[in-house]
Amino acid sequence: MASLTATEPAVCPAAIPTAESIVPACMFAPDRGCADDPSGGEGSDDGEGTNGESADYLDLSSKLVLVSPTGEQYDSLLRHLRERIDEGCGETIYVVGMGSDGGDYGLDEKDMEASVATVRSLCEQIEADLILLRERTDTGGKIQDYLIRRRVGEQDFLEVRVAVVGNVDAGKSTLLGVLTHGELDNGRGFARQKLFRHKHEMESGRTSSVGNDILGFDQEGQVVNKPDSHGGGLDWTKICEKSSKVITFIDLAGHEKYLKTTVFGMTGHLPDFCMLMVGSNAGIIGMTKEHLGLALALNVPVFVVVTKIDMCPPNILQETLKLLQRLLKSPGCRKIPVLVQNKDDVIVTASNFSSERMCPIFQISNVTGENMDLLKMFLNLLSSRTNFSNDEPAEFQIDDTYSVPGVGTVVSGTTLRGMIRLNDTLLLGPDPLGTFIPIAVKSIHRKRMPVREVRGGQTASFALKKIKRSSIRKGMVMVSPKLMPQATWEFEAEILVLHHPTTISPRYQAMVHCGSIRQTATILTMNKDCLRTGDKATVHFRFIKTPEYLHCDQKLVFREGRTKAVGTITKLLQSVNTQAAKAQQAKMQAIKKTSKDSTAANEEAGSTARPPSPNTAQLPLKSGGGGRRRGGQRHRGKGLNTATISTAVPAGAAGTA
Repeated sequence: MASLTATEPAVCPAAIPTAESIVPACMFAPDRGCADDPSGGEGSDDGEGTNGESADYLDLSSKLVLVSPTGEQYDSLLRHLRERIDEGCGETIYVVGMGSDGGDYGLDEKDMEASVATVRSLCEQIEADLILLRERTDTGGKIQDYLIRRRVGEQDFLEVRVAVVGNVDAGKSTLLGVLTHGELDNGRGFARQKLFRHKHEMESGRTSSVGNDILGFDQEGQVVNKPDSHGGGLDWTKICEKSSKVITFIDLAGHEKYLKTTVFGMTGHLPDFCMLMVGSNAGIIGMTKEHLGLALALNVPVFVVVTKIDMCPPNILQETLKLLQRLLKSPGCRKIPVLVQNKDDVIVTASNFSSERMCPIFQISNVTGENMDLLKMFLNLLSSRTNFSNDEPAEFQIDDTYSVPGVGTVVSGTTLRGMIRLNDTLLLGPDPLGTFIPIAVKSIHRKRMPVREVRGGQTASFALKKIKRSSIRKGMVMVSPKLMPQATWEFEAEILVLHHPTTISPRYQAMVHCGSIRQTATILTMNKDCLRTGDKATVHFRFIKTPEYLHCDQKLVFREGRTKAVGTITKLLQSVNTQAAKAQQAKMQAIKKTSKDSTAANEEAGSTARPPSPNTAQLPLKSGGGGRRRGGQRHRGKGLNTATISTAVPAGAAGTA
């Protein structure tokens, strides 16, 4: 079996359906590659499929089609490779030496060289890099798997977001410390210390906030993270400049009391994949099932990492793996668990992973580094699940705000669609009245690297002009004025109750998580008298505090205490009347202004009319800066109190009190 080496950086992946790379595609649910196959997209690249639509007369199903294609076949292969790259968000796995015409798999040396040369020239046409993943032999000769990845500019990179969940003490932060800093753990929490954001996290060793860490891969699939020798920090800008692909890890909290934060991380940060961590010695306990259920409810593909295998007795490890496989095969999950033990398994699982049915299981140790290379290779082969069009009007959801000295207000979040450029004017809202205000984007950063534009699916931070941080909250959006956005107070959703101790009836209140929105909503009506665990219903909700910007078909998670429900928004009701809201805002500002003026006038009049009291007359007035003067007034108040209690206190004592 050929190993993954960087020795052939110039080899271009051939476009064969990824699912067929090792096993027949029919074994697994159709993945992106298989789905394209019938249309001739991938097969034709590889010589695997027939192009049914535009090139019926071309037979591209033979494994020999890449050896010496005709001009028409070459154009067809190029077109299909381009389609596959677009579908795979900039990358695809291509197999040379396998046909779909029923013949033997494999090519001899000479044909293989010619086929690889063809694939290389196809990749040059679309400006892509070729990486040889592995080589294996079959009845007809050699088969080679290649990764094709589109080249990106110095200021750009492919981005894949992975949410890291699991029970407390499963080793989430430790694994991320080892992956991103390249140093093994000492078994005493050394690796995780570099990731914590707060002092109490360092003391308790428990993550309580949503952490972000990055792992960069260059064109050959090698990790580029190099920690700073002084202090061990990572220079995100350097990593992003050297990387053609960046994995963003969203480190979530495992403890039950931080479930609110974990749900927000899963809904608001829009992860492409979910990494479920299980401690091999502890097994599937605590929040493991809750987090797995949350990922399944949000349709996020899950892969499992079993940690601490160096300290776990073999019989306990086998028991944990058996329970894990039983859980994944259960009717609620319906996954196909695959134990990953070598590089062949990595390629099969990575190419079939986006089908959501397959669930790879990795067994790793953060102390000895066992199987860590398999996990890194798998992460390198993951491609973003969603494709975004840059022509749509821009939309950006805010999931955090900062106030940076010298810069002003900064918001961070995810671009949902469209393209946002420097100095664009977007509408920010909704505010408590449901209005949107125009705002200019002063500067844009991606992973702490300044850029000129961001596209759909990318995370970014924007510096905004002329706005206070206090007037922005999580859950607000920045949208293109073309969308004419409207905030919504009430909406209808189809919900499924996952767990509730008693019954849910109208006027029940719970926290609704929808994207980065996190607000309590009341149930006004529903199409059943009451809901219990496992029930489905159409429910009419109303937000209790402020209106929000929603879309139909958005996923929502609904929770309160131990109650959990998931659902989809089906209809938006009662939207805010923007004209009325603006008129009300103007009226309130006018009232505020007049009240300010009148209070100022009253104070002035009061101070001139008030006669000086005998006690205050004796107090020495302090001069100095504003802070000192305020302090002086506070002390003077104390002096007054003491003076009124006992009039015998001398004036000097009252002044110094």
